[in-house]
Amino acid sequence: MLKLLLVEDEYNISSFMKRGLTIGGYSVDVANDGREAWHILQSQSYDLIIADIIMPHLSGLQLCRLFRDKFGYTVPIILLTALASTHDIVNGLDAGADDYLVKPFKFAELEARLKALIRRVRKPVEEKYYLNTELCFADLILNTNTKQAMRNGLIINLTAKEYALLEFFIANPNTVLSRQTILEKVWDLNFDTNTNLVDVYVNYIRNKIQKADTAKLIHTVVGMGYIMREQ
Repeated sequence: MLKLLLVEDEYNISSFMKRGLTIGGYSVDVANDGREAWHILQSQSYDLIIADIIMPHLSGLQLCRLFRDKFGYTVPIILLTALASTHDIVNGLDAGADDYLVKPFKFAELEARLKALIRRVRKPVEEKYYLNTELCFADLILNTNTKQAMRNGLIINLTAKEYALLEFFIANPNTVLSRQTILEKVWDLNFDTNTNLVDVYVNYIRNKIQKADTAKLIHTVVGMGYIMREQ
């Protein structure tokens, strides 16, 4: 049975969610705010964390950053938010969250997100893909251990989602990738979110890996998506 930590300061919401998740076969512990959750996480381990963003004492974003700094990226985190703008969503993902869910939401959608994240964590690693600790395209090197990139001898630090997106591009060179395909493979979102999330993150990694003295690697294909290729 998978063990979840639910961090939610509104009792009615946490009770509803815990009941549904328990019926769904999960073991659920509840923390009433971020500070209580952080205290619990010092001594308990979980398979997945669900946290509201706006909470007293310690917000979901702060909790997420603290957890990633201390424990890394082995445990998926879903953030719950009433803030639906692309800026707010990007802030959550930049904090280290694997996914987000905008309130109000249907419980079936939460279950789908959980199953997608669990599949991602349990997905067997393809031996041919990770024979080495470095993935390369042109003069760009991606280190699968440190989750950093290197170009022209310079180390490039990446957030979790930036790394995942760049890794996906390198794994599919010279192939046009639609925004929907990227959402499905990198974010495990199997429906249209009506945001420019992919465009925002492509711009992020372009700014990091592309400088005035380097060739452009990620190209926009108008009306279709993006492609990684040498000019």
